[in-house]
Amino acid sequence: MLASTPPSIIPKPSTLTLAENASGFTLGADTTIVHSPELKAEAALLADYLKPATGFELKTVGSAAGEGGVIELAMDPSMSDNTGAYSLAAKDGKVTITGTTPAAVFYGIQSLRQILPVEILSDEKVDGVEWSVPAVEVKDEPRFGWRGMHLDVGRHMFEVDDIKKFIDLLALHKLSNFHWHLTEDQGWRVEIKKYPKLTEVGAWRKSTPPYGDRSASDGKRYGGFYTQEQIKEIVAYAAERHITIVPEIDMPGHMAAAIASYPEFGNTDVPNYAPEVCTSWGVHPYVLSPTEETFQFVDDVLGEICELFPSEYIHIGGDEAPKTQWQQSKIAQDVIKREGLKDEHELQSYFIRRVEKMLNKRGRRLIGWDEIREGGLSPSATVMSWRGVGPGIASAKEGNDVVMAPNSHTYFDHYQAPSAQELAKGVEFEAIGGYLPITKLYDFDPVLPGQLTEEENDHVLGVQAQLWTEYMKTWDKVEYMAFPRVAALSEIAWTQPSQKDFKDFAGRLETMMKRYEALGVNAYSDPIPLPPQSLPGTSVDTSLPSHGEYHAVQAHDGKPDTVFWSSRGPQVNDHLTVRFDEPSKGGNIRVFTGGDGKHAGDTLRNGVVEVTSDDSKWVEVAKFDNGMATGEVPAGTLAVRMRATGNQENWLIVKEVVIEEVRRD
Repeated sequence: MLASTPPSIIPKPSTLTLAENASGFTLGADTTIVHSPELKAEAALLADYLKPATGFELKTVGSAAGEGGVIELAMDPSMSDNTGAYSLAAKDGKVTITGTTPAAVFYGIQSLRQILPVEILSDEKVDGVEWSVPAVEVKDEPRFGWRGMHLDVGRHMFEVDDIKKFIDLLALHKLSNFHWHLTEDQGWRVEIKKYPKLTEVGAWRKSTPPYGDRSASDGKRYGGFYTQEQIKEIVAYAAERHITIVPEIDMPGHMAAAIASYPEFGNTDVPNYAPEVCTSWGVHPYVLSPTEETFQFVDDVLGEICELFPSEYIHIGGDEAPKTQWQQSKIAQDVIKREGLKDEHELQSYFIRRVEKMLNKRGRRLIGWDEIREGGLSPSATVMSWRGVGPGIASAKEGNDVVMAPNSHTYFDHYQAPSAQELAKGVEFEAIGGYLPITKLYDFDPVLPGQLTEEENDHVLGVQAQLWTEYMKTWDKVEYMAFPRVAALSEIAWTQPSQKDFKDFAGRLETMMKRYEALGVNAYSDPIPLPPQSLPGTSVDTSLPSHGEYHAVQAHDGKPDTVFWSSRGPQVNDHLTVRFDEPSKGGNIRVFTGGDGKHAGDTLRNGVVEVTSDDSKWVEVAKFDNGMATGEVPAGTLAVRMRATGNQENWLIVKEVVIEEVRRD
């Protein structure tokens, strides 16, 4: 690696500088890993990481010894209030990684792995490589504490070694949480000692829809489950890599497999009651009955789950629970009357509150999908916002903690290229639908500017992406759908928005793709298109979230067929700003808003155009009238912005911000 080439690290660190007037570091057989007592496990893991590709059996010791190079691991809690903060310095034959916590030091180790040649990730010895890094200094800390990845094993199940590989890959990207979706209508995947039928019956379905025909059946029995010993092994494996496994036991809906195993816990008094493990995808009617016997069953199951998983949070699902059976069940209706509930939505809230008490008595916290808000929610519950960011914003305003996981930007079961392009490769490339290219994912910000106060922002714990596996029958397909999108997710979760730049990310991703190859990851590898760009010499930003692929830069790209389209109505002081790389020579500005047809009303109703020459004082040069504004841009202008002066419900379409500079020949 040339000394002038900065190392390629994902997620992007807070700061990374090449050290001047210093030599780098070369890993050798005589290198020693020196560590403080509390970092013994991290030192051993680092030695394990470095051994396969190099063949080096590195010593881990409590103090420096010998003539070789040194990798020193140290802790300094005073360096930052951020529990993930670390520094890494590689110079003059030594690497020093210092962190506020053992987890922070571990994150520094992941950066070291990425600074070394990509071959370091090989699981076989690689000859002819100089294991050198340039003289470099890194200071880094994560933006969010919850940097999560979800995996559904209810629809399709994967081997223990696959799960461990997944955890290793999450660790490489400095993710902190693995949300393990263990139960579904189509299969119960965790052994519960007190209720053996959950795995004897509930873990097996009669058939599965084949690729290409969602209404058909392959006629093959499918299933399996993880024993409690396997779960303990995986939990310990993740903990060594500073990843918390958050288990999900979905309730009261998505419970068909459990109800098929123990029919007495379903709504036995409804017509045509015949529960079975589901053989098709989608939402199914079977929900738990709100009887005391059912609540005892749930309490027993959660008791065993809490013994297996030390996570502070236990995910109880709470999503997509149809109310039809509760409406038909006299037992459920009697509970509604007895408890003074208004309807079945409040019955679900009652159910969730009962479950939360079961977790609280064990010192755990409840987290669930955003439907748990329906009918009321306790202040201590945490919401995972999947139906857009709206429920998350509302929950944060109400004082509940939130993890942003919107299906629009974080569902990795969506196509990452147009469906026709993917299906042309073969029927096995089928996905559930949708379209989530890595460019759209990278553009997502879990905390929308102006939506929340600083205090409310503190309730946003972080961000998480989801892998629902209806259309992922093999582990290769899981990897194909997850990577490289996990790389973009990690940067959303770790890196401050002001430091993000897709073009820079795409360059670093080229190196990460080589790492995936070294690790044997079946990553999606089609060319990644760059996102749209504004006109040369300008940049565009906005306080408004974009709708789909209608980015802000498309308001000033000189193309008549592209627009910016917001995904909410502008509020007072929302803006779209065009900034010049060099002071403007002066000229005219015209701004056109509103769409065609039914979107003709998506104009800026109340707003002004303002300019600044010093980034502190803004001067009005035009007002909007019928969705248009025209004015003059003085010479020396650094930026021009359109700013809302009133609130409106209609979304905003900006066709083009046209700036015609005065020619000075």
